Amino acid sequence: MPEIVPIKIKRLSIDFSDIPLPSYSTSGSSGLDIRAAVSDGVIIPAGELRLIPTNISVEIPEGFEIQVRPRSGLAAKHGISILNSPGTIDSDYRGEIKIILMNLSKEDFKILRGDRIAQLVVSKVYKAELLISEELEESIRGSGGFGHTGKG
Repeated sequence: MPEIVPIKIKRLSIDFSDIPLPSYSTSGSSGLDIRAAVSDGVIIPAGELRLIPTNISVEIPEGFEIQVRPRSGLAAKHGISILNSPGTIDSDYRGEIKIILMNLSKEDFKILRGDRIAQLVVSKVYKAELLISEELEESIRGSGGFGHTGKG
């Protein structure tokens, strides 16, 4: 059974109180579906992006983050993705969650009020301690960069 992390959530306006709060679609879902809080819908022209409001803010416990990830159905069927995927909501952010949607298709796409537009995945955060060193251990890969292992 996964660990349960309590996260406070706040609706920012009663004008969108009919829109369901983020929720898991199935018992095995790792991401909470989050919905668009738009009045009349928003058209995302082909090749462009739009910042979509959700009407919610959250209080994430220190030591955790929420990652904002694309929905596979929107990506596969309509070419809609998240520009900075995965986006990060830090534990000290209290503003409205807004989703940067990008239309990678050749056709305009309309986001309607209440549409599921992204997934929110709660993740543990580890802080790094950077240690200055004159040497690093060798590895099989070494300094091989993009495409160093063959095709693609």
